[in-house]
Amino acid sequence: MSAGNHTSSSSCLFFLAVLSLILIVSACENDEKEIREFTRKKMGVDEAKKIELFYSQSGKVKSRLTAPVMNRYQDTLPRVEFPNTLHVDFFNDSLQIESILDAKFGRYIEGQNKAFLKDSVVAIQKFNQDTVRCKELWWDQNKQQFYTDKPALITKKDGTVIPAKKGFTASQDFKTIVLKEPTEGILPMPESGFSVTDSALKEDGVPANRDTTHKPVLQ
Repeated sequence: MSAGNHTSSSSCLFFLAVLSLILIVSACENDEKEIREFTRKKMGVDEAKKIELFYSQSGKVKSRLTAPVMNRYQDTLPRVEFPNTLHVDFFNDSLQIESILDAKFGRYIEGQNKAFLKDSVVAIQKFNQDTVRCKELWWDQNKQQFYTDKPALITKKDGTVIPAKKGFTASQDFKTIVLKEPTEGILPMPESGFSVTDSALKEDGVPANRDTTHKPVLQ
């Protein structure tokens, strides 16, 4: 009988130890959640998921933005951030999509009507199929214009690539693009896709020993 009681007591103690460990882990997880929630409230951050936003100008819908996550900050610089990618469709007056834009991160500064996009920024003009790729891009809604001073690459419909060392300015529909210090000549696009585009976006922007004096306008 004494041996059986000892076994039963050991099993009971083991069960209590496991239960205590589960409760401690659960409490820690709850504490972390409470801390994160408290920090978000302290910073004045509101989070929304699976959002869809429309931007109108003069009573007409100009764009639609979709993103999996949106954070709104109510601090000294009221802003909205999209930390986990975003996609924007731009419409013409007939509500047809004329260009699209994707980025891994976006920030909209309230009061300035400006958005900052970075990380794998890609814009495609649906009519002429020009594709713009860059690391960073600004969107001025008041001027309906995009611009950047960072290296950029424009891929034409025929598969050629035009690097711009100092970026570009473009109309919101991307029908007109003015390149800054473009590389002279064009690079062929390989059949494998955008490998030239990806590898060409280096720190210096474009290959060395190229004449960059003219500024073509793409239309």
